[in-house]
Amino acid sequence: MKNAIDKRLRNVFLIMSIIGPGLITVNAGNDAGGIATYASVGASYGYKMLWGLLLITFSLAVVQEMNARMAVVTGKGLSDLIREKFGVKWTFLAMAVLFIANFGVVLGDFAGVAASMELFGISKYISVPLVAAMIWFLVTKGSYSKVEKVFLLFTFVFFGYILSAFMAKPDWGHVFKSMATPTISLETGFLLTFIGMIGTTITPYMQFYLQSSIVDKKLSIKDYKYEKLDVYLGAFWGNAVSFFIMVCTAATLYKAGITIESAQEAALALKPLAGQYAFVLFGAGLFGASVLAAAIIPLSTSYAICEAFGWESGVDNKYKEAPAFFGIYTTIIAISSLLILIPGLSLMGIILATQEIAGILSPIILTFMTILVNDKRIMGKYVNTKIQNIISITTVVFIIALSVILFVSSIFLKI
Repeated sequence: MKNAIDKRLRNVFLIMSIIGPGLITVNAGNDAGGIATYASVGASYGYKMLWGLLLITFSLAVVQEMNARMAVVTGKGLSDLIREKFGVKWTFLAMAVLFIANFGVVLGDFAGVAASMELFGISKYISVPLVAAMIWFLVTKGSYSKVEKVFLLFTFVFFGYILSAFMAKPDWGHVFKSMATPTISLETGFLLTFIGMIGTTITPYMQFYLQSSIVDKKLSIKDYKYEKLDVYLGAFWGNAVSFFIMVCTAATLYKAGITIESAQEAALALKPLAGQYAFVLFGAGLFGASVLAAAIIPLSTSYAICEAFGWESGVDNKYKEAPAFFGIYTTIIAISSLLILIPGLSLMGIILATQEIAGILSPIILTFMTILVNDKRIMGKYVNTKIQNIISITTVVFIIALSVILFVSSIFLKI
């Protein structure tokens, strides 16, 4: 009996030591831009897109599992495998676009830090430099193990959105009925918002960060079943947070006929409708999510670029051992946080343009991944099954189709 209990405890501790990359990756996707998108979906269309979020959850889980499997089988990051399979030119193109797209996202996240703290009366000239210094020090001076623990702690801020949703007192019967009933509108605004929701949920940086962090954590094929649990748990938890954000704003803002354009506006609008506590929880969640993403996305970029060109990378290294890795990280954080402090500078054009680039890059990266994970020379017996290929290829084709629709629609809207 004692041996059985000891074995179970060892398994629990083993699982807890492995879980992290999948959970952190998806939670970082619920950043300032993501929260704004989900809040806007709920405020503008109520519960009509919840069914889409449910389908995206399954697609995200399959994509992240493929990514994790490649990491534990090959022991290499995604950009490293892309360079080996497709050559330097394709890799350079992917890295250039990834850098531009991620830089714009980080700008948005520091804007989220500033906006969330201004909700509580703290100037951006205090909050942004402090947060930038904190996350820079954490990553450049800490070990992977310590960095991961801090990132995991930040995932608890997302409970604020769950509590906010319950404070809004939605009609849960209507909520779950909407999840099970697909609703489609051919109206341009609906389609573009739906595409934006998908683009926010499955992003390019996720794939690079997840695979690199698994490699950095030195997980191998013997850890695969536990890491698979990690990515499935991450996909479910990350989109559960998105679900509660949408429910919260649908039950309050949509019901009151209030539309929003940012997460800050959502928090302010909730104050008279759902109460002071909902406002505080939503604002605190925006701060925590922005900090987490502002740390993760530059790290993802550093991992990807260094792996692509064979430079030393990894949080466990010292600055002088991996100067390019920490140099890229430092540059992104320093420049993006400084730009936020420029008085009167409108960053919306830059952020929107880089989000469009990220949307275009996403199906390219997913196509690379699908080809790589089906290459027996790379994956051996761990190539995709037929069912996995059907889901992954359908996801890629669907995102490509939506990206084309978004691109064409944006051209017609500008004419």
